[in-house]
Amino acid sequence: MSITIAIRDETTSGDIRDAGTLEFESERTTVRELIRSRVYQEVKDHNTKRNQTHFGGLVQPTDTERELNGYRFKQPRQLDWKRQFDVALKAFDENQILLLVNDRQVEALDEEIVLAKETVVSFLRLIPLVGG
Repeated sequence: MSITIAIRDETTSGDIRDAGTLEFESERTTVRELIRSRVYQEVKDHNTKRNQTHFGGLVQPTDTERELNGYRFKQPRQLDWKRQFDVALKAFDENQILLLVNDRQVEALDEEIVLAKETVVSFLRLIPLVGG
């Protein structure tokens, strides 16, 4: 049985943006896998688009300008999900991004999370994340 959960982005000023949903095959996962799933899906969605001038993901790709709802590329290009994932993991480890699961902060990459269809995961960016 797969479980679909809601993902959102939050800022320290209180802004909340729906970042979509993620589907998991099991009701148990880790923080690391949650971040990996999000970054992988965002990059996959970006790379399959015809017009790759804008990216609305967790990590700001290098060579982009920040916009209201994401980042604009100077030249359209595909992204490397592993590079974006590495930046996201580093940011989590350095407390540049906080992860809240049902309004409870998780603090370790290997921490196990129990998922349900009502689960809401919030990514709170404390500083801009720039990656691949």
